Amino acid sequence: MTSTALASRLTRVPRRYHAGRAEDAARLVVDMPPEMQTLATHAASTSPYLLGLLQKEAPWLVDAIEAPEAAAEDVINNAAALSGDLVGAALRQAKRRVALLTALTDLGGVWSLEQVTDTLTRFADAACQAALRAALAPLIRRGKLPGMTEDDLTDAGGMFVLAMGKMGAGELNYSSDIDLICLFDETRFARADFLEARRAFIQATRKMCATLSEITAEGYVFRTDLRLRPDPAVTPVCMAMTAAETYYESLGRTWERAAYIKARSCAGDLAAGARFLESLRPFVWRRQLDFAAIQDAHDMRLAIREHKGLGGPITLPGHNMKLGRGGIREIEFFTQTRQLISGGRDASLRVRGTCAGLERLAAKGWVAEETGAALQDHYRAHRRIEHCLQMIRDAQTHDLPTTPAGFDQLAAMLDTDRPALEAELRARLSAVHETTEGFFAPTPAPAPMPAPFDTRLTDRWPSYPALRSARGAALFSKLKPELLARLAQADKPEEALSAFDGFLSGLPAGVQLFSLLKANPQLADLLIDIVSTSPALAAHLSRNAGVLDAVIGGDFFSDWPGAVRLTAMLEDVLAAEADYESRLDATRRWAREWHFRIGVHLLRGLTDAHAAGGQYADLARAVLGALWPVVIAQFATRHGAPPGRGAVLVGMGALGAERLTASSDLDLIVIYDAPGAENSEGPRPLATRAYYARLTQAMITAMTAPMAQGRLYEVDMRLRPSGNQGPVATSLSGFESYQRQEAWVWEHLALTRAAVIAGPGDLGADVEDVRARVLAEAADKDRTLRAVAAMRARIAAAKAPAGPLDAKIGPGRLQDIELMGQAGLLIAGSAARSIPTGLAALAEAGVVTGAGAARLRAAYDQVWALQCATRLLSATPLKAADLGQAGAGFLCQTLACDAADVAALETRMGAVYASAGEVIAGALAMYEGQGEQDDQGR
Repeated sequence: MTSTALASRLTRVPRRYHAGRAEDAARLVVDMPPEMQTLATHAASTSPYLLGLLQKEAPWLVDAIEAPEAAAEDVINNAAALSGDLVGAALRQAKRRVALLTALTDLGGVWSLEQVTDTLTRFADAACQAALRAALAPLIRRGKLPGMTEDDLTDAGGMFVLAMGKMGAGELNYSSDIDLICLFDETRFARADFLEARRAFIQATRKMCATLSEITAEGYVFRTDLRLRPDPAVTPVCMAMTAAETYYESLGRTWERAAYIKARSCAGDLAAGARFLESLRPFVWRRQLDFAAIQDAHDMRLAIREHKGLGGPITLPGHNMKLGRGGIREIEFFTQTRQLISGGRDASLRVRGTCAGLERLAAKGWVAEETGAALQDHYRAHRRIEHCLQMIRDAQTHDLPTTPAGFDQLAAMLDTDRPALEAELRARLSAVHETTEGFFAPTPAPAPMPAPFDTRLTDRWPSYPALRSARGAALFSKLKPELLARLAQADKPEEALSAFDGFLSGLPAGVQLFSLLKANPQLADLLIDIVSTSPALAAHLSRNAGVLDAVIGGDFFSDWPGAVRLTAMLEDVLAAEADYESRLDATRRWAREWHFRIGVHLLRGLTDAHAAGGQYADLARAVLGALWPVVIAQFATRHGAPPGRGAVLVGMGALGAERLTASSDLDLIVIYDAPGAENSEGPRPLATRAYYARLTQAMITAMTAPMAQGRLYEVDMRLRPSGNQGPVATSLSGFESYQRQEAWVWEHLALTRAAVIAGPGDLGADVEDVRARVLAEAADKDRTLRAVAAMRARIAAAKAPAGPLDAKIGPGRLQDIELMGQAGLLIAGSAARSIPTGLAALAEAGVVTGAGAARLRAAYDQVWALQCATRLLSATPLKAADLGQAGAGFLCQTLACDAADVAALETRMGAVYASAGEVIAGALAMYEGQGEQDDQGR
């Protein structure tokens, strides 16, 4: 920090206002440079209070102006170190000096608003620290604080002071009172000593406040306000941490959440204060976007206006620069409310300062850059006016003058004239009011025309769970006309209304969703699109409405990040969570949003079915890749680190081939390598085989357990060696031995699509090497095709297709074509995981003709697209009767075919199945009915 002499840094000087005060001041500053004499005398001419400070502190000021930053730092440091009975007098002198120096640097344009408020705030911290120490010391000496000695004064015996409001944010104004909450860490005391300790801390709090706020001939330090503590009418002035935590968890209100945005520990046991604030993080920062906070904040604004009588139009005489229309509080409410909305998802928004908050909000796109910059400019200008008003008589006032003479005095302080000052004030107050009022209470759009619906269905809506609360019903009543108008614009309005009714009936609570829709009307189109088209996605949305947060989170429509980037993103999310269970829930929330994103992109034609299949697979791989180390770390706390080289997760089937649908489960096997390791080393060691078996079960539980945020995925491990009869985790040597000596042809077919998903890289490479070597030993063509023919027969006997829209099961459909593609890979000894590559290999081996392979490839693309699309609409096979018009249109669009309706689509797909089935049946005709007597793959 620079310490250049004050005189050389002046950028402005107040105009001379009161001749008598100027002459009195001039006699006090004759030893100062001419520039400083002018600043001091003109400042004193506008302010009786500053003249009084000069009369007491001019000798000190002569030296202080040579290095103002250093002088302020000395005063603050000396104040923090004060102790003993003379603390009060010494702090009052220190306050005079800080007040005089900051006033002159402010009026002279030397320090920015941030420097002024930071200096005032740091002095307030020092004063609280000294006053608290002075209050506690005699209590400890007299044994009033059980078990504490004077050594415990360092951290105040577990008591701490939270700075709230402007002090917490480092934004104290010139004549501010300070909002404090005093708490203590009751765990420092035995249960039997709790009441005695609490009495002592209450006494110390009162003494501290008296030291700071009592007015003597030497003035005062700070007016103190303890009313921001929980339920101040009935609680003591110093509370136990646990009692405060319980209050906020059960009864905390939105205004208290907003207050804690700026809270920080300023005196006493700073570490305990930091722990307390961390414990309140879930209370302050909600995980979902909290648009309900907008109405809460607006209600507070209206209540303040009504209570203070500030609800009228902007008229300058007597206008309150803090609480009036367009004032400081409006900017603070705007900033804090936007932080509350978004800060639960974006930790970078959790800053205390108003200007810092606006900067972050603008940088992240939550506030327009021009809006953020304008509000910062208005905020700094408002605060400068506020400081000048308070400097005049050291009054905690925010009211503009009521007389022309008063405005002349204020204008002189600001080195301007009254007309210019009044014009600027009107313009700034009006601009702030227009911006903030537009956010909290936007001008309603013209009411849409009533929708032509039969009201028998809508009449039952008030009985639904989401509308049973008064607030939910009130919010929905404002949304309902616009929603009905949008539904009326659907191709089939009654069908769309029925779909929306199904969504609304399944919604367990509505306040957050309705607040989100009210603040972001454009989401209504997306919501109606989803519920009209995809019952499965609508049902998911009704249970997890918070996923809509992601739509307005800034990157919902950006390019797909890929599996590597997704994994890194999830790892960052998990690193911010405190414990294992919260990490599992965080994974579920995160995965749910990305899963929803893929579905919306597919539904709206922003991506195609083939890209969506890869994205669903990327998401699953990211979840497995980020969560596997978390599960291992948790398991290791009880049973020690994994023996040997650890274990890898191997994806089978569609996961290994990187092609999943919206409802796919995950086929997994676990392979470990621990040669020579008999057991783990930990508090409860396990034999190696048991260790990896139980670790695998822990991972399955982590994925499938129905926690507060639901399940992640269903996991299927039946493709492991020996199927359900084999161990859930297999050693690398056992896996290789089984694949070479015992595996059946169908298991080698499954191996063609296996891929290592997570785990140590060196072990993963070895597993892939085993897989490649096993597959390279090309299987006998006849034996492979005989096994495929037998498998087709078993599948056909076990389950028939559900209808033309069932793309998975049946001749010429997805499973049938994939089976042939896998056979082609196995016959060719190829390690590729691509079904098209396998189909081409069939042609090369003479199993099918080139034209036949092309027909299978074309059919595969179409049946996959249908499978991916139908699984977005429903987790079970669809029938035409299940589809509304929007769903049918989506299917036709996804297949990019010329089908005019679902009936034409069914006809088209029937032809596709028949074409592919004909090729497959021809290729396997000579093998049908031969059985599997030699199909074991030795």
